[in-house]
Amino acid sequence: MSLAEADLTYFQRGIVENPKFWRRLGSKPELKGLTTLDVGCGHGSLCVDMAMSGAQRVIGVDLDESRISFARENLAVNYPALEGVVDFRCCDVSEVPERDFDLVVSKDTFEHVVGLESCVGDIAGRMKPGGKLYVGFGPLYRSPRGDHRRTRAMVPWGHVLIPDRFLIARLNRSGAKVRGIEDLGLNGLSVREYRAIFENSGLEIASFRVNASRHPISLVFSLFRSIPWLGEYFSHNLYCILRKPSTHC
Repeated sequence: MSLAEADLTYFQRGIVENPKFWRRLGSKPELKGLTTLDVGCGHGSLCVDMAMSGAQRVIGVDLDESRISFARENLAVNYPALEGVVDFRCCDVSEVPERDFDLVVSKDTFEHVVGLESCVGDIAGRMKPGGKLYVGFGPLYRSPRGDHRRTRAMVPWGHVLIPDRFLIARLNRSGAKVRGIEDLGLNGLSVREYRAIFENSGLEIASFRVNASRHPISLVFSLFRSIPWLGEYFSHNLYCILRKPSTHC
């Protein structure tokens, strides 16, 4: 099976964007010798990045079988030296048997996870004491394009201005079969709800950054975000570092 050009392009875009992911989290951690897990690894660019940076073991999990198939073949064809380091699996994080990860990462995934409380709990249970979770994602649901254009709303914030039942009815008239935004792969959570999930996860919040970007529009958004009733609508992305408390004798 040959690698599809569209998949290769998507993978390469991920390679280019990975430094931005780390930068928005403060900096890229020292990865040499670490055991790492990528939740929602997609085409595998972040897994390759971590392996090339010295991680001892990298496991990438995703529910999309086609993406995992690409990631495995791309690894074999273009990164054969990493085959003994990187392992791609088509499964849910709850199915990962290992429970000794130094670092867990997740890029552009959490906004899609329905039942995020359980997912974060499953992640926490697979981290070593003192291990860290680096997570970054967006656009957040209440931001201008927080529906990822999946509701086909024509204007910014259209998906929050128009009641869900009208958006869903219009989609179904065009042939879709959806009952709510969850069927579009969106959980609709707010910044406040994400923070509450993290605070109740048993992990410590080491860093919690909203609108983590160098883009000028993020500065404008941050100004409007300071207005209480507008805050959620001008919160574009979320980048956080969570830490599992160390055990003490």
